[in-house]
Amino acid sequence: MSKPEEKGASRRDFLKLATAAAPAAAAVVALSPQAAQAQPADLSRTEMQDTAHTRAYLDSARF
Repeated sequence: MSKPEEKGASRRDFLKLATAAAPAAAAVVALSPQAAQAQPADLSRTEMQDTAHTRAYLDSARF
């Protein structure tokens, strides 16, 4: 019995595309004109910053 023909991209086609796209993405990143720079941390503050992330963490850590 023969397999029915599949429509759309197969797993093999995806892997071919992924291996071709990875070096292209690396080249785009390497050739970008400006690198991202992180802001220095403000270590003079003694209290934790009040952000949505810290509030969510503290709410989930409550007993």
